[in-house]
Amino acid sequence: MTETGKKWYVLRSVSGKENKVKEYLESEIEKTDLGKYVSQVLIPTEKTYIVRAGKKVLQERPYLPGYVLIEAELIGEVVHELKSINFVIGFLPNTDNPQPLRDSEVKRILGTMDELDEMANEMDMNYYVGENVKVTSGPFSSFVGEVQEVNEERKKLKVMVKIFGRESLLELGYMQVEKE
Repeated sequence: MTETGKKWYVLRSVSGKENKVKEYLESEIEKTDLGKYVSQVLIPTEKTYIVRAGKKVLQERPYLPGYVLIEAELIGEVVHELKSINFVIGFLPNTDNPQPLRDSEVKRILGTMDELDEMANEMDMNYYVGENVKVTSGPFSSFVGEVQEVNEERKKLKVMVKIFGRESLLELGYMQVEKE
């Protein structure tokens, strides 16, 4: 996980600018000799579903807003170079001598990221033609229908439901139905 002498540190950044900080850090690593001292730049993120225009959309956002993790060996001017990057406020223990994270903290943070990725992958449900599903959102919520067609790429289903005694075909997203 860590090379000799390299430890994990927390950089404080302007909230909402974590990705910019990561971009700037990676470009500095490529352009200068900072790459000898900084091996990884990490933004702990989580995947959440938000509703936009009536549709559930998967969004990735930081679960530690305002913080960027780096694996680095802080010797010489490396601390000053890292602090001088745009949108970086400083290191987490706001002192002249940054303190590395303990191994248990790093494992916990990295483990949490893995768990969040697994949870997002669990949302990928498999539906089959002929299976009964219940519509959970939209104007047809609480209607029960039979899956007629499955589009794995777009995560869409064509579901046949009875509306006022007449069968109608609906195209619904995976997040708009649940298995019955």
